[in-house]
Amino acid sequence: MKFLNYNSIKEYSIFFFLIILIIIGLIISSIYSNYKSQNLEKINSSLDNTYLKKTIKEITKNLKPRYTYFEYSSKPGDNYQNIIDKLNISKKEKKKILDTILKEKKLKILNINQKFKFKLDNLLEEKIIEFKVETGKKNEIKFSKSVNDDKFLSRIITKNFKKKIVYKETIIKESLYNSAINLKISPNIILEFARLYGFQIDFQRDIWKDDSFQIIYEEFINENKEVIDTGEIIFANLSLQNTDYQLYKFEYAKNKIDYFDENGKSVKKTLMKTPINGARLSSSYGKRKHPILGYTKMHTGTDFAAPTGTPIMASGDGKVMKAGWCGGGGNCVKIKHNNIYQTVYAHMSKFGRGIKRGVRVKQGQIIGYVGSTGLSTGPHLHYEVIENGRKVNSQKLKLPSGKVLKGNERKNFEVAKIKIDVLKSNLISN
Repeated sequence: MKFLNYNSIKEYSIFFFLIILIIIGLIISSIYSNYKSQNLEKINSSLDNTYLKKTIKEITKNLKPRYTYFEYSSKPGDNYQNIIDKLNISKKEKKKILDTILKEKKLKILNINQKFKFKLDNLLEEKIIEFKVETGKKNEIKFSKSVNDDKFLSRIITKNFKKKIVYKETIIKESLYNSAINLKISPNIILEFARLYGFQIDFQRDIWKDDSFQIIYEEFINENKEVIDTGEIIFANLSLQNTDYQLYKFEYAKNKIDYFDENGKSVKKTLMKTPINGARLSSSYGKRKHPILGYTKMHTGTDFAAPTGTPIMASGDGKVMKAGWCGGGGNCVKIKHNNIYQTVYAHMSKFGRGIKRGVRVKQGQIIGYVGSTGLSTGPHLHYEVIENGRKVNSQKLKLPSGKVLKGNERKNFEVAKIKIDVLKSNLISN
């Protein structure tokens, strides 16, 4: 018999030792697995239909986030109170939020589609730790709770946006308004365009098919490349029957901006020729048979037929002497412009925001909307001009012209005009 040498014995010993370890490991694993299975069965059995099982399930699967957010856009008829009442917080905290908002001067008026954002901490008794209220398309006020005294500190935040200069032109085929809308020009710009030309152009009778217009204005773009607001008109040209009516924006003194024609003459006059855009002259000044009363009487104003809700503009700067019910005139506004002129706007469906007796208004400001209140056969604006206490024909009124640039103002205007003409050429070529 041949004996194994020492090295062979060593190798066999190691091999058997490893086999023994593996067998022991398998036995231990089997015992542990069996023990775990038996214990889990016992645990599950003990938790069946118990409050503890329900609690564990809620803790592991229905954990709520610490912070929650509530966003809201105001709707017609809303006020700050009913917006805050939508929050799931205590009455005491609601009062604190309401008082904070009402103390902010920039939030005295609640606008439609004004955005609110609230941040709530669910671990605190008073949950609101921060909220934002939009004050315009470009700004909002952020209210943050102070660590020291639990009051809210406010600061104005300017949203991220870029200013873009836009040039558009078209031939008018239907109406000025529809042509502008087809170019995706903002209604704000269209209204301002109409206000500027309202001193010299009758939009019902002076504009014909195949007339044209050009316009340069500002747009503000957010990070998503969306237009969030519009700025000022820089240049406009209305070409009527081959006659150009050009307007240039010009700052003739510090913070004093107006629009001038190519000869440096301001287009602004005491009163606008028509205080409404896109309306049809339905009844002129003079004697007529009253459509409701049935007898002939003097019609002391001019009627402009337009759809209900069409904006009505103040034809000049002035002070509101009346904003209320005027009998046969329905809802009406009366404005005193100076010692000579007053104007009346009747049959409104509703008044403009903030329009009431004693309020000062600017030329072109919306004071109300077309309706058919009072003695009226359909939606229209009845417009009167009173000169030295006597009602006169607004369409034949000779109104004083605005400012005429002279001297250094005229020289500076010519430079500004050249820059705008160069800008227009570059925008057209691009």
